[in-house]
Amino acid sequence: MAETDPATPAADGAVAVVVVTYNSADVLPGLLESLPAGLRDVPSTLVVVDNDSRDGTVELVRSMAPEAVVVPTGRNGGYAAGINRGVSEAPGCAAVLVLNPDVRLGEGCVAELLGALRRTGAGIAVPRLENARGAVISSRRREPTLLRAAADALLGAERAGRVAGLGEVVTDPREYDVEGPTDWAEGSTQLISAPCLAEVGPWDESYFLYSEETDFALRARDAGFATCFVPTAHAVHLEGGSAGSPALWRLLVVNRLRLYGRRHGPVATAAFWAVLVGREGSRALLGKRTSRAALRALLSPRFLRATPGPHSIGAVPSGR
Repeated sequence: MAETDPATPAADGAVAVVVVTYNSADVLPGLLESLPAGLRDVPSTLVVVDNDSRDGTVELVRSMAPEAVVVPTGRNGGYAAGINRGVSEAPGCAAVLVLNPDVRLGEGCVAELLGALRRTGAGIAVPRLENARGAVISSRRREPTLLRAAADALLGAERAGRVAGLGEVVTDPREYDVEGPTDWAEGSTQLISAPCLAEVGPWDESYFLYSEETDFALRARDAGFATCFVPTAHAVHLEGGSAGSPALWRLLVVNRLRLYGRRHGPVATAAFWAVLVGREGSRALLGKRTSRAALRALLSPRFLRATPGPHSIGAVPSGR
């Protein structure tokens, strides 16, 4: 059994801040420094679940945040497994704030998200995200469909996302100025209510990395818990390197297919696979290394059947 630092369980009504780390010593200090302003007067318990870091991440947390519950898992079980372990370490909380270590919370972010949960009855609340340069991140998403996958392949995600209901990624800037429901949102910063967690159950650990937030949000919606985008809540996400890493992009694309296949029949899934092959194949012809890796994986029955894990990304840090 992995060692867990002794700590008091989350007080009733408090927010459990769950951070999943993996070789995160370079980015984690910025997150820890942003927590007081982001939480402001919201009572909280910090839980850091470490997926077997080798860069001193655990020691850094114990030094900078001695009050935190630190959970060294002894293995890299993936993002969803880390979240599930963190939730189990904070019983009695009113909500769980899931954070990547490369997030920086804006002033009063958590209070805004909590207010939206209470006001709307949503199960998940997500903030307006900016990147390190201050540009708004297109973090809102629509449910993956065959039409949206085809539009992405033919038009590109940016163009398709500007047409209402067409693209999977919502890229119309006006949509980031208004509060409202979204099918799902990128998983770096999410506040999830305790009733939603209790009804939907744990995050699906079989994805390892990517699409686990999509799966959870869609299951939450199926159970009657919407995801609410809250533009008055702000955070910065420095973002991982999936777009530039062949190993990470390969896993992202294949997990999109796995997710779709679990929610649709074999004929629709085969069509979705064909669209993904066409998209990645056309971009591979243009010389994109990431698409070449994704295409090889889509054409490999062995890779498609394998359960994702650390082997899926090799030596690449499992950042999002």
